[in-house]
Amino acid sequence: MVTIQLDDLSGSEIIAFIGEHLSNMAENSPPESIHALNVDGLKRPDVTFWSAWINGELVGCGALKELDGEHGEVKSMRTALAHRGKGVAKQVLAHLLEEAGRRGYRRVSLETGSMEAFAPARKLYESFGFTYCGPFGDYIEDPNSVFMTKAI
Repeated sequence: MVTIQLDDLSGSEIIAFIGEHLSNMAENSPPESIHALNVDGLKRPDVTFWSAWINGELVGCGALKELDGEHGEVKSMRTALAHRGKGVAKQVLAHLLEEAGRRGYRRVSLETGSMEAFAPARKLYESFGFTYCGPFGDYIEDPNSVFMTKAI
């Protein structure tokens, strides 16, 4: 069973996990198209970060960034390679959407890559009812980015 908990990003394990996430983004996206947040970015007051654990093992993470009082953004979705395909991301995303609802957001949006490496992520978001949209917030059109949104 996955346990999802608020995380202050102070542990060495989660710091290394975010480092792996950023390295993976660099392998699959040109630098100007990487919108993943580093640890300092995830510690900003407008971002809430959760880690996911199974029996004491870090298996995933996700964050919710407040764009305004009615609009949130999904950030830093990642599942450990050994746990992909086991439903970890589904549970983390469901948690983020539940929190968005508790906060009174009317919409949740996200940016992900347009490349084949990001196809599983896009499929996950589609399965939760996210639809494709144009750039939101501070994003601009980018052939390496896909933007999705969901009304809450």
